[in-house]
Amino acid sequence: MNRNFLLSSRRSFLMGLVSIFLSSFTRAKKVFAASKAGDSSWELTKEEWKQRLSSEAYQVLREEGTERPFSSQLNNEKRKGIFACAACNLPLFDSSKKFDSGTGWPSFFEALPNSIETKTDFKLIVPRTEYHCKRCGGHQGHVFNDGPRPTGKRYCNNGVALVFKADT
Repeated sequence: MNRNFLLSSRRSFLMGLVSIFLSSFTRAKKVFAASKAGDSSWELTKEEWKQRLSSEAYQVLREEGTERPFSSQLNNEKRKGIFACAACNLPLFDSSKKFDSGTGWPSFFEALPNSIETKTDFKLIVPRTEYHCKRCGGHQGHVFNDGPRPTGKRYCNNGVALVFKADT
């Protein structure tokens, strides 16, 4: 094959990847800005978030970190109730949608309506779908297509990003 053709093809491929990444990033920024536009009370400074959250919760919720697997007591929570965002208390998951995925993180097959926003994450090079609390933008985890019926989804959540509110 012609060397110039190969170089041109590689360049086009790489430019395509960059374009996909930038368009996903731009779209995600617009989604989060639009979701927070109606409620400015959750637009806190970095220092305000650090005062409000534990260092572990801050790392996950505000810096998009990941807690160690099997480190959260919520992974074994079996009572009826609601799992809410640890930063703003927005209800995210009903306990009836929780299942044991064996991954070491609390997992759910369905989120509550209008509770989360998603964006594409390229941190591990392979694109993944990351999800955040719709109200405060707090990072919760990633959603995968290997969950149980009826949705086939696995919302793999950081336990430190959640609080559990048992039914009374």
